[in-house]
Amino acid sequence: MSRKPDLSKPWVRTAKYWRKLDNNKVVCNLCYKRCPISDGGYGACGVRYNSGGTLYTLVYGLLTAANLDPIEKKPLTHFHPGSLVFSISTAGCNFMCMFCQNWTLSQSRRNGVFGDFMTPEEVVREAIREGADGISYTYNEPTIFYEFMVDVASLAKKEKLFNTMVTNGYITTEALEELTRFLDAATVDFKASANKEFYRKFMGVPDPEPIYESINYMRKKGVFIEVTNLIIPKYGDSVEDLKKLVKRLIETVGDEVPFHLLRFYPHYKMSYLPETPVKTLEKLAEVAKSEGLKYVYIGNVPGHPLENTYCPNCGELLIRRYGFYIAEWRLTNSNKCPKCGYSVNVVGAMRRRSIQWF
Repeated sequence: MSRKPDLSKPWVRTAKYWRKLDNNKVVCNLCYKRCPISDGGYGACGVRYNSGGTLYTLVYGLLTAANLDPIEKKPLTHFHPGSLVFSISTAGCNFMCMFCQNWTLSQSRRNGVFGDFMTPEEVVREAIREGADGISYTYNEPTIFYEFMVDVASLAKKEKLFNTMVTNGYITTEALEELTRFLDAATVDFKASANKEFYRKFMGVPDPEPIYESINYMRKKGVFIEVTNLIIPKYGDSVEDLKKLVKRLIETVGDEVPFHLLRFYPHYKMSYLPETPVKTLEKLAEVAKSEGLKYVYIGNVPGHPLENTYCPNCGELLIRRYGFYIAEWRLTNSNKCPKCGYSVNVVGAMRRRSIQWF
C-alpha cells in the first residue's frame, strides 16, 4: 500500500505495543504476526502505520458497525444467556481469510479505512441508551482496534456493563495483560480445526499454535471462554484434525468449554464451495463429544437439536434455542440440572426480558 494517511484525523492515535528499530523501522507486538514495519509502511492488518519511527493506529473510534445484538449471536451461549450486547467494529484484520463473511470490513487494505467516528464515551452512552447489558467487540478482528477497545471497555466496566470480544485469538499475551483487566468473556474462532496448512494457504497465517497460548492466558485471568470451529467442505472437515483440536482445548481450557461447530456458507474468494452438509456437522459433533467435550453445539443451522444445551450427566434438555433466541429455560436458580442436580457451566442468570417464544 502506497497511500499516506492524514495523521491529523481524530481517529489516528499513537499505537500501543511496538518497539523502534534502526532506520525508523518498528516492530508491532500487538498480535503474533509481530510485523516489522518500515517508515511509511503498514502492518498486515492495514490499519497500523509507521511514520518516522512512530506506530499509529488509524481506526481509533472509526466504527464500521454499531448494533444491538443478542449475545447468542457472538456466539456466547453460556455467558449471561438472553442478554443484549452493543456490538462495534472497525475496518481491517490481521488475518486474510479467503472465506470471510465480513470481508468488506476486514479486507479493506487496498481501499483504506472508513467508518463513522465515535468517542469511547459516546459508545458507552449509546449502549446504555439501547438497553444493552454489555459491549461486544466483533465483526472484524477487535485486536486491530485494541486502543479503542481498551478505552471503551474500561468505561463500560465503570457503568456496570460487561465486555466480550469475538477474536481469532492471535493477540499477544503482552496486550492481553492490559485488556483482561476489563474483559469478561471471549469467543475464540478456529477455522478448519486449526489445520496448519489451511491457515497458511487460505488465511495468511503462519501457524495457529499461538492461539492456544492466548486462550490459556485469558483462562488464567478469569475470562470466560467459548470456542467456535468453522467447518469448510473439502478443505477443512477432517475428523483427525478435529480430534487434535479437541485434545488441545481440553488440555488448555478444560472439557466444559462450550464448543460450536459452525456451518460454512460460500463467501468472498471461496464462493465456489457448497454449504457444509449438516450430516458432516453432526458426525463431527459426535466425534467432539466422544473425545470428551461436554457442551457441543452446531451453529448456523436454526432449529437443529444441537443448538440446545443438554445436561452432560443425565442428558436432560436444559435450554432450548432457535437461532439466536432462547425458547425454553429449565435450569434452576443456581444453574443446575433440575433432574440430577449437575452444576452447569453457565455464568449469570437468564435475562428473561429478552426471551423469545416459539
